[in-house]
Amino acid sequence: AFAFFKGTCTRGIYDNMKTAVETIFVGKERLYNRRFLQMASHYLVEPVACTPASGWEKGQVESQVGTVRQRFFSPRVRVKSYEELNAWLLDKCIASARSSKHPELTDKTVWEVFQQERPHLVPYAGRFDGFHSLPAAVSKTCLVRFDNNKYSVAATAVGRPVEIRAYAERIEIRQEGRLVGDHPRHFGRGRTIYNPWHYVPVLLRKPGALRNGAPFKDWVLPGALEQIRRKLQGSSDGDRQMVKILGAVLTEGVPAVQKACAEALSQGVHSADVILNILS
Repeated sequence: AFAFFKGTCTRGIYDNMKTAVETIFVGKERLYNRRFLQMASHYLVEPVACTPASGWEKGQVESQVGTVRQRFFSPRVRVKSYEELNAWLLDKCIASARSSKHPELTDKTVWEVFQQERPHLVPYAGRFDGFHSLPAAVSKTCLVRFDNNKYSVAATAVGRPVEIRAYAERIEIRQEGRLVGDHPRHFGRGRTIYNPWHYVPVLLRKPGALRNGAPFKDWVLPGALEQIRRKLQGSSDGDRQMVKILGAVLTEGVPAVQKACAEALSQGVHSADVILNILS
């Protein structure tokens, strides 16, 4: 919202949700969540908490939410991602503001009054890196558990604690500041979300896992790498050769290995030794 407004408010009125308030004292005194206070400090917003069980303090806000829900989400919208939903909703909000008359300044639209108000907002300080952080242990199968699901991390992270950073739409897993896992966030339960590249170092020791291992089921490799994999599937040592090629990705990167695979295919060959020689 602040990015869209190109500014922030001087005071923010908050309901006592757990992401903002940890303890409610007498009157307006609150113990705020540390991360929430960092956000308020970043945007220069003074937080003020509502009185518990006093709906009249925020009645206008809740009625506006109902209005927006009825106007924009009836019938129910179906989208593939938060990004698609937010882009669609932004267009709807701007179109509504441009066409709706202001309730008090009836000779102007909501959008025109908003443009007049913009210069009086606190200058926008840039995006706040908002995430929920918590420590976690890495299992022997390169997985960490968060919110009833499991997410894979790089095999090198096994045996040492990591920090999970949970954003609204994705999960970041860091170890000593280094990114060891990055996944879209899932909100069901009991799911295991793999990134097959995390397990390539394990393949170097157990090549047979490429054919039967859970992380590699339905794994479609990019471009020329996938073509090489299909050609090697008919060889008796195809898995071992493919693992040698995948191992090169860890040090050389996907684009370089892809290019070497494409060159080998153009010459009518697909063995790991030839591809690694081209890469060298």
